[in-house]
Amino acid sequence: MTRLQLLGLAAASVLFAATSAHAEGDKAAGRKLIYTCAGCHGVPGYTNAYPQYPVPKIAGQNEQYIVNALNGYKSGDRVHPTMDAQASSLSDTDIQNIAAYLSSLASK
Repeated sequence: MTRLQLLGLAAASVLFAATSAHAEGDKAAGRKLIYTCAGCHGVPGYTNAYPQYPVPKIAGQNEQYIVNALNGYKSGDRVHPTMDAQASSLSDTDIQNIAAYLSSLASK
């Protein structure tokens, strides 16, 4: 192997380890926090009033996706009035816990 290939392999290994080694949230704490989420995301066939679109199901969703989405709403990078209000009240730990719990559920 050439040095460049070894360097690339080493960099990929470090990147993989860094993205795989994240602190897992507390699922029990997350379960207590999702009571407001279920009002929209837990109703089969629920659609938003305006603009009208189906509300996504979040049970079983990828943990990192949930973290990224909630942080996006919290920072203003993603915009939805209800989600902005919900996410703004969450701490980073709350977000990790919610994501851990929701991602552990079977997708429906």
